[in-house]
Amino acid sequence: MTGRIEELAHEIVRLQQELDREIERRRTALGWSLKARLVEFEQGIVAEHRRLRMGLAQFIAQSSFRTLATAPVIYSLIVPFVLIDLWTSLYQAICFRAYGIPRVRRSDHIAFDRGRLAYLNGIEALNCAYCSYGNGVVSYVREVAARTEQYWCPIKHAIKVSGSHQRYHAFLEYGDAEGYRARLDAFREALRSEKADPS
Repeated sequence: MTGRIEELAHEIVRLQQELDREIERRRTALGWSLKARLVEFEQGIVAEHRRLRMGLAQFIAQSSFRTLATAPVIYSLIVPFVLIDLWTSLYQAICFRAYGIPRVRRSDHIAFDRGRLAYLNGIEALNCAYCSYGNGVVSYVREVAARTEQYWCPIKHAIKVSGSHQRYHAFLEYGDAEGYRARLDAFREALRSEKADPS
């Protein structure tokens, strides 16, 4: 990785940390905090949230025909999400162990906390759980795929790819044959030496 690319990668990490601090300030302003992965609201906020919850009958009555008609199609994705979740878990349990790659912890990617918000009715809570699961599975699979790519093919693409994973920026430049031959083992060893997830 060139000096400038490394500098930019460090800047991305710095900006992510700054964003995390700003999110924490916003949490405080909204009256909640996170302690041991559990949300705690300031006194009186949960009661206010319950007051703002829309009843199921009103929620359904205000839903458009388009929303009601497409809901079964939207929820049908649960089948491929569950299948890819299970297959990815099996894949890394076998392959990552075989190659000494630290496994990805699913709980770092799939969180079901939004459904507990008191201002959501049952359907809204179910919708939030569904989206949490779907996006969490995608995030989980992406990290498993990123570690696989780092182990087998840590080479950047010739064309620009949209939304590349965080590991991608450190990969070898496209066409750097000498770097590939010289550094592939180093990429693998760096991956193996990452802190293993206790799963």
